[in-house]
Amino acid sequence: MASLQGISYKTVKKGPMLETSSALVTTSTGVAQDVYGKPSKRQVTVLSFEQWQQACETVQAELHWTTRRANLLVEGLTFSETDVGKTLHIGELQLLITGETDPCKKMQQAHPGLEQALRPDWRGGVTCRVINDASINVGDEVSLA
Repeated sequence: MASLQGISYKTVKKGPMLETSSALVTTSTGVAQDVYGKPSKRQVTVLSFEQWQQACETVQAELHWTTRRANLLVEGLTFSETDVGKTLHIGELQLLITGETDPCKKMQQAHPGLEQALRPDWRGGVTCRVINDASINVGDEVSLA
């Protein structure tokens, strides 16, 4: 069974990622308090624990998942291009997968080689649009349909 392992957000652009164990996610704000949560195709970003581990192995470093600057960390799922258009269910929350979260230069600044390590096989995660308002908690069940 897949589950939600982490929730994070940033309150200012280029600011630090702040972790929380629960959050309200809405169609108007994304993850509550996140500076980038406005309605768009990239309202919430989701990272696969397994794919993050692959990237970390590639750069031979143990990096905290928030280094990726994603909003949500899920374990037990991996993402690919065939997931675009599918719905990611996290507890009562529904997220429409809209695309790949492209690695950027911030990843290279965070750790040498990380940007390139995130490029293959959608290791950088997925972008999502919020379908419904819901509260989520670390440990919530996650499924993809």
